Amino acid sequence: MNGAEALLQTLIDNGVRVCFANPGTSEMHLVAALESYPSMRAVLCLFEGVATGAADGYGRMAGAPAATLLHLGPGLANGLANLHNARRAATPVLNIVGDHAASHQSLDSPLQSDIESAASTVSSWVGRPTEVDALGPAVVEAIEAGGVSTLIVPADVSWSDGAQAGGRATARTRPAAVPDLSHVLSSGEPVAFLLNGSALSEEGLAAADRIAQATKSKLFCPTWPARLRRGAGVPVVTPLSYRAETVADQLDGVKHLILVETGAPVTSFAYPGQDGRLTPAGAQVHQLGGGAAALKALAADLAPDVRARGAAPKHIDLPTGLLDADNWAYVLAALLPENSIVVDEAITSGLKVLPDAFAGAPAHDVLGLTGLAIGQGLPLAAGAAIACQQRPVVCLEADGSAMYTLSALWTHARERLDITTVILNNRSYAILRAELKRVGARAEGPGAASMIDLVGPHLDFVSLSEGMGVPATRAGTVEELAAQFKAATSTPGPHLIEAVLTGSQ
Repeated sequence: MNGAEALLQTLIDNGVRVCFANPGTSEMHLVAALESYPSMRAVLCLFEGVATGAADGYGRMAGAPAATLLHLGPGLANGLANLHNARRAATPVLNIVGDHAASHQSLDSPLQSDIESAASTVSSWVGRPTEVDALGPAVVEAIEAGGVSTLIVPADVSWSDGAQAGGRATARTRPAAVPDLSHVLSSGEPVAFLLNGSALSEEGLAAADRIAQATKSKLFCPTWPARLRRGAGVPVVTPLSYRAETVADQLDGVKHLILVETGAPVTSFAYPGQDGRLTPAGAQVHQLGGGAAALKALAADLAPDVRARGAAPKHIDLPTGLLDADNWAYVLAALLPENSIVVDEAITSGLKVLPDAFAGAPAHDVLGLTGLAIGQGLPLAAGAAIACQQRPVVCLEADGSAMYTLSALWTHARERLDITTVILNNRSYAILRAELKRVGARAEGPGAASMIDLVGPHLDFVSLSEGMGVPATRAGTVEELAAQFKAATSTPGPHLIEAVLTGSQ
């Protein structure tokens, strides 16, 4: 077999069955090899950022990597933003990046670039086999590395014969240190947990809630976690606010902050005269390794007879009239299908209302914007829908963010994915309007305003969506959104609703 065939066989042998691809000339032998390996599902994406974002969504829901197939250094560069999000989410993703053949490297052809340097900014492992018999083992090494890994495959390694599959990867487990926190939790001093990773699964939250009841501690999670189980029957955890002053109120009086699969909280940006660290002054920070398993062990010790409390189902009386930033989320929460996957890139329109609105909705998983690199939502939804084909996906998408990777809608249509996308159209980069004031920038004229609005011309998401094969409607009232969302989620396949929010420019 040639190198391309050995690569695909090694992926399949290790359970990698989906490849999100935007290939070019240097990857054509891999494209041709797909004919011989029908168990590998190849999903064409029109932009590399869609491929990498979809691989992130797949990995978050499947707990196993998908592959991407990218064209040389510029193709990888186009996908870096969503690989940054994947790295922040600790998602397993295996990038396969084609490169020029060895004989072509010294010619400095137009697409020649330093792929290793670009890949190293987001990858836990970067490798470039230069001989065909090294390709299979390199695939195994990339899978064993975990996280985002990048395998650079020169074209001559791909087309050369004499390769063999690399065998199976060995799972690497690192025993987590579980410190004795009994003295902290029994001290009587205020304690808060900041949970992430497996601690935000249903079993992790159940254990954390039992501990919280027994020790009167508080439970928090990041503003936008990689994956969070939420809704009726699931113990409640409070997201930290995006704003530092609100986090100060949330953590006020806390003397011990216990971190589970996450780091100490910090602000997303620097602001004049403000400390970027959000841990309360004088509070002690403790690390609890082991995620959900460690929480379960701690609950068994501290709260053996305590039962976890699930959020009560919430009956929502739908409001009436025009849609606005305060009511749209309650419409969707009232009509959310059971066991949905909710992709949250609503950003400004969702920060205030989403946690409360969806807390009592039917139980669901929510995937957040972990690295704050916008343009994640539509690709992430594609990957999640392919990973969990029997579950409906609801993508809550900000208008400005949607434009970064709008071509993902074409993949939604081509793959017939069961995704209902709701575009929150406030016709601006609304979060930047607030940030302009918060950083102390002086901008009162039309020049600065034009940099953060999305008018002149207005974006017509119904036309844009239908042009890529996804049926679309527009809603300006609560009644319209309710009827359209109910119809979309009860009909298989992709749909888009443009929700125009009152107060839009």
